[in-house]
Amino acid sequence: MPMPALRITDAAADRLRGLMADKEGVVGIRVGVKTAGCSGLAYTMEMADDVAKHDEVIEEKGVRILIDPKAILFLIGTEMDWEEDKLQAGFVFRNPNEKGRCGCGESFHV
Repeated sequence: MPMPALRITDAAADRLRGLMADKEGVVGIRVGVKTAGCSGLAYTMEMADDVAKHDEVIEEKGVRILIDPKAILFLIGTEMDWEEDKLQAGFVFRNPNEKGRCGCGESFHV
């Protein structure tokens, strides 16, 4: 079986299910990358109300992830997690394709 483009941890799945629970018409979370920051690329996430024709669809742990086809090569093997501590909370991407990140951690390059 081929490696999925993106895996999600239990914590990420719990958080995503909670975010989507009361959103009518949402069919999943669309994940992609965009040009941004000083290192070149940044992860994007948004609630999706439809599945685009060429989206990669991953259903895992009760969550549907839709991956923008332009982002597939940048995301293969990535794990998405949800982390919380006393100062911050947010989704974290652990991407084996990353070659570096900017100092603030907002963007990366492959």
